[in-house]
Amino acid sequence: MCLCALASGCAEPEQGNGGPPPTEVGVVELDAQPITVTDKLPGRTSAYLISEVRPQINGIIQKRLFDEGATVKAGSVLYQIDPAPYQAAYDSAAASLSSAEANLASAQLLAERYSELVKIEAVSKQQGDDAQSAYQQSRASVASAQAALKSARINLGYTRITAPIGGQVSTSAYTPGALVTANQAEALTTVVQLDPIYVDITQSSAELLALKRRFAAGQLQRAGQNRISVRLLLEDGSDYDAAGTLEFTGVSVDQSTGAVTLRAVFPNPDHLLLPGMYVQALVEQGVDQRGLLVPQVGVTHNPHGEAVAMLVNADNKVEQRTIEIGRAIGDQWVVKSGLSAGDRVIVDHLQKVRPGAEVKPVPPGAGGMQTPDGPPAFGE
Repeated sequence: MCLCALASGCAEPEQGNGGPPPTEVGVVELDAQPITVTDKLPGRTSAYLISEVRPQINGIIQKRLFDEGATVKAGSVLYQIDPAPYQAAYDSAAASLSSAEANLASAQLLAERYSELVKIEAVSKQQGDDAQSAYQQSRASVASAQAALKSARINLGYTRITAPIGGQVSTSAYTPGALVTANQAEALTTVVQLDPIYVDITQSSAELLALKRRFAAGQLQRAGQNRISVRLLLEDGSDYDAAGTLEFTGVSVDQSTGAVTLRAVFPNPDHLLLPGMYVQALVEQGVDQRGLLVPQVGVTHNPHGEAVAMLVNADNKVEQRTIEIGRAIGDQWVVKSGLSAGDRVIVDHLQKVRPGAEVKPVPPGAGGMQTPDGPPAFGE
């Protein structure tokens, strides 16, 4: 009797308490929404235009007419080669042309006179033909002298070596007094146009193929009707201020790397980007009309480094799910896989729950709950 009473007495408090109430957790229900799909791809900057300056004649450099590292305009004179021998050749060609033109005038008058005399048989036909032949030879001599003068003028102009393009000029490999030769192997200097500037981006052929299949299946829509916008992350992780545009996509795959080259153009007025810099490009590939975003505070990582989220299922019990996340948009991650529209993700009091526990879902911060510090961001 005592044992029964004792057992009975022990059971009564348990029935009266009914166990602890479910823990309140703040949840966010995921909704599908249009999200621009952006890929982060490696890239290298390269000059928009580059020109190696070489002499086109032989001669001695008299002057260097630029400051190394300065910005020059197309047509600016960079070097002056001693023009004296070329000026003399030009003057000689001009004199030869004058002589040829004088001979032409005399030959023309003689040919015209003999033409009339042949009609009245005052001179023989042979003499008339000789006069016409002399006239034609004089015309050819004038044309030859004109060509020689033009060549001399060109060579004289080549004594002033100009910038083929506008841009920033590099160091000079030659100083005044140096002998240079036509079409020599070594450049005198180099002019590089840095504004705008190219960024050559590489994307694996597998990623490009997967992207095309998503477009074909209707999972993605084109991000824009015209050119695709591109953003840059610099080597120190900072954002480049100006956006660029994708110019073209390569039509072949590099056999050694399995990558396709994409080329973008960026404005570079301050010359912050220099040729050869490593950058990361954020390329807008398309728009996912049923994309998902999950708050960063609702994502943690397991010991294997995989992203995980705690969900509240239909029975109000906690379920842990491994997910794949993409880039960050504000304080949210883009969900690549593992979650669906309508899933309820726990964002408050994650440290108080475990998989299988029964909880009471409430809106984030409801009931005076304070949102705890979120988990470390992905990659930290």
